[in-house]
Amino acid sequence: MFTIENIRAAESKIKTGSDFPQFIKEIKELGVKRNDVYVSNGLSIYFDDEDNAQQVSPDEYPTLVINEESSAGKLEHALEVHQQGETDYITFCKQAADAGVEKWVTDLDEMTCTYLDTEGNELVKEKIRTA
Repeated sequence: MFTIENIRAAESKIKTGSDFPQFIKEIKELGVKRNDVYVSNGLSIYFDDEDNAQQVSPDEYPTLVINEESSAGKLEHALEVHQQGETDYITFCKQAADAGVEKWVTDLDEMTCTYLDTEGNELVKEKIRTA
C-alpha cells in the first residue's frame, strides 16, 4: 500500500508535462490503480486495487474557476504545449480550467488519461506512453 509520502515524493519530480509518463510509471509501481485530479482546487485522489483512497492536496494552489463552456480544442492545445515541456503544472491547470475541464481521471490499468467537463462529458482521452 502506498502512502501520502510516496505520492508526494513522486509528485515532487514533476516539473512539466513531459515528466508525467515517468510519474505515472512510478506511482503504478507503488500500487496506484487510479488517480482523480480536480482542477478547481488541485485535490488529487489516489486509489489502490481495493478502492482505498488517499488524498493529496497541493500546498499552494489558487482556486480556479472552471469555464462552463468546454472546448476540446483549447484542451488539446494546452496538452500539446504542456507535454512538450513548455508549461508548468499550474499553468496547465489554468489552461485546463479555461477549457472547461472539471477533472481528469488517470486509469493505470488502461494507461489512459480522460479529461471531463463539469457535466461529466469526455473532452479528451489519451493513451499514456511510459516507454
